Amino acid sequence: MNRRIKVLISCILVCQLFLMTVYGAPDWPSDTGIQAEAGIVIDGDSGAVIFGQNIHAPYPPASITKILTALIVLENAKLDDMVTFSKDSIYNVEEGSGNKLNVDTGDKLSVEDCLYSLILHSCNQAANALAEHVAGSREEFVRMMNDRIKELGCTESHFDNPSGLNGDTQYVTAYDMALIAKAAYSNKKLVEISSAISYNIPPTSNNPEGLTIYNEHRLVKTKDPKNEFYCPSAVAGKTGYLIKAGNTLVTYGEQDGKRLISVILKGSPRQYFIDGKALLEFGFSRFDNFPVTENETSYISGEEPVEINGTTYKPSDLELEPGSVITLPKGAEFSQSEKTLVTELPQGSPKEAVVMIQYTYNDRKVGQAYLMQKKGPEPTSQESEQGSTGEKPSESEANSGGNKKSSGNKGSRVLAIAGIAAFLGLAGGGTGFFIYMKRKEAREVALRREERRRRLKAEGSEEAFERILKQRRNKKVK
Repeated sequence: MNRRIKVLISCILVCQLFLMTVYGAPDWPSDTGIQAEAGIVIDGDSGAVIFGQNIHAPYPPASITKILTALIVLENAKLDDMVTFSKDSIYNVEEGSGNKLNVDTGDKLSVEDCLYSLILHSCNQAANALAEHVAGSREEFVRMMNDRIKELGCTESHFDNPSGLNGDTQYVTAYDMALIAKAAYSNKKLVEISSAISYNIPPTSNNPEGLTIYNEHRLVKTKDPKNEFYCPSAVAGKTGYLIKAGNTLVTYGEQDGKRLISVILKGSPRQYFIDGKALLEFGFSRFDNFPVTENETSYISGEEPVEINGTTYKPSDLELEPGSVITLPKGAEFSQSEKTLVTELPQGSPKEAVVMIQYTYNDRKVGQAYLMQKKGPEPTSQESEQGSTGEKPSESEANSGGNKKSSGNKGSRVLAIAGIAAFLGLAGGGTGFFIYMKRKEAREVALRREERRRRLKAEGSEEAFERILKQRRNKKVK
């Protein structure tokens, strides 16, 4: 017994030593840069901005506009639909912009054929014809484009046409373009099209034997490790160029289960590919993703009720959005991120969502996850009836503290938490963990007190409860 007491005292003393040391979170890496005027790299799953330069400054997008055009087409048309090229779709383009498909009035190609031509070799006639096919006119399609970017949260951009050619009010920011690309490359067919090295276009009137087109994105098509444009993580993307826009580039990359998107605006020849590659490599090498469902325990565990936006839920009735992650610098821990509850849910939120958990790190948004109400109760209807009549406690009641067995489980959990606390103190968890536990304990006490107050109020005994609290506070003061 004496030996156990000595060990316990030693553990407490060691924990106190660690309490005196505050371990700071790693700084956000910033030791990179680009030569283009503007650029950004974001995580394709968390949406975290890993690096940004002039990300809210507007620039002409040039042909990276076609990424948005392709997304809207895929959302509103079938791949085997036939597209007819009108005279207006062929000739209503800027002088000198060319006709890469060499199509003529009345030629027909499938939506899929047009999409490959749109993305791989940036055919402006394909953009016009697809717009007319989907919306009836280019003007109506442009309205769809601007409505769609609003849905994606873009507030700093506007489009005038589906091709990316010059427009009086056609501009985009790096941040908005990253949001557009994030949505676009969540579409598997668009990734497939954008990653193709070549594609065979069927015969048309001016190309009776068909035509083979090739991808113009050097980071995607370069396979030689000795080449300066070799970037094995680059999967898909789109290039653009206008005199006013300079070189523009969007690149989608995958590596070790992570997805990144880089955007370059107002770049220079050749260098804009190097800039896009540098941003991808920086993001993949310096940051990690943390699954929220594997690290977040608040709101969905324990037995105390959770009050959110005026409604009380059982933790067993809530679940976290699957697949959600946060992005942190290498060496950081999930516990070093901070969270806030967003009760005003954005447009397009899941129907079962009750609140959104927003995560930040050093004042940067690093991800979010919806806290959702489970679609249905886990116990069967028969078990629920047995629990309500008192004949036999249901499985959910047994697990939520409805009998003596649950009290034992609760005691075991308390001991487990205490053991984890001691272990983390010994391992160098430091002040942050103990502050977290103290705050968590305070929240639990407050919730229990509020639940007791509501119960006593329903029984007409709230005044007695307040009197007991006052007496306890007076005793503590004395």
